[in-house]
Amino acid sequence: MATTAGPAFDTGALRRGIEEHAAPTLLSLYADDAEIRIVDRDSRPSHPRVLRGRAEIGAMLDDVYGRDMTHRLERCVVEGDHAAYVESCAYPDGVRVLAESMVSLRDGRITDQIMVQAWDE
Repeated sequence: MATTAGPAFDTGALRRGIEEHAAPTLLSLYADDAEIRIVDRDSRPSHPRVLRGRAEIGAMLDDVYGRDMTHRLERCVVEGDHAAYVESCAYPDGVRVLAESMVSLRDGRITDQIMVQAWDE
């Protein structure tokens, strides 16, 4: 009996989108009904910031990747319908940001993401 694998998650597009500040490339990795939950200094685990759908996610990506800062994909692991990755960022003044994401995938696209991020303070 043969099985057909669904589309794979495009880790190359993830790296290009992050490191080349290409918000449209990153947005292409999300399903239309995707949801991101963000936990950070402003949004605690009991009340995360929640973005729903490509319009809200796209606005956030445009904001983040439009900033004067560097972004680097440190690690990415894909297994089945899940992926995890670490992104490190730095502002020109030296402030660093570290973000870790766990994502659920459907047909190679992100449907659910939880991101935990921390800044130098």
